[in-house]
Amino acid sequence: MKPIKAKDLLELDKEMKVVLLNATPNPQTLVWQGGKNDYSEEPIHTKIPPSETDCGKWAIDQLLANERGHWGPLEHPSITFDCVGFVHNVMVQARTHRIGVSFDVQSQRYTGRRVLKVAKGELQPKQVFYVRPPGLYLDRKGHKYEWAQDDYERQLKFCLAASERYADGYENRGMAEEHLRDYLPQNIRQNFVASFSLRAILHFLDLRAKLDAQVEIQALCESMVPAIKQWVPEIFSYYEEKRLHRARLSP
Repeated sequence: MKPIKAKDLLELDKEMKVVLLNATPNPQTLVWQGGKNDYSEEPIHTKIPPSETDCGKWAIDQLLANERGHWGPLEHPSITFDCVGFVHNVMVQARTHRIGVSFDVQSQRYTGRRVLKVAKGELQPKQVFYVRPPGLYLDRKGHKYEWAQDDYERQLKFCLAASERYADGYENRGMAEEHLRDYLPQNIRQNFVASFSLRAILHFLDLRAKLDAQVEIQALCESMVPAIKQWVPEIFSYYEEKRLHRARLSP
């Protein structure tokens, strides 16, 4: 049996997904305008850019290829994702990246109704809390261990018990949500909205899509890739060939 990978996790846990909310139109053209401006005698808005495809090829040839490392113009375009159903720990890891990135995170002070619904049986614990699906996993040093079906079910029972305790405090004692969230296990799911510059999202993938990163945050990266690939096809093709999963020093 092989260890569970990011793609496996996304197949096994359908609560986790990434939805594209917004993105700069013609992003590779904007990269061209930013980069070309640096040695243009005339204001860049007066120049007619090449096609979006050719702008992407220019960015590779003039900015990135042969380790040129001119990543600055890639800071102009931005992309925004709705990250849904990811465990709290993934959000915490993702939120450590602040350069060229902005986050809005679902508050546990205002979104406790979902926990009450678990206690009442209106939602299943797995819809509100994340528990690793049964399978083989790796620790940080690459050692394998098995997480069995019994382990999975026992952890879900702990989540249910925490939800029931939460509901008792809320409904019978009038406790505040910011107090009650201390009753909840760390594996609660939290939705978050994340915006990245193009440079920042590639930096993020360098650090978090590498194969020794936690598998759940690899799954977050895996979910983002299709939208990025469609958004900047030429630039991402270069990035995928040269950097993705390679744990390169981030630009």
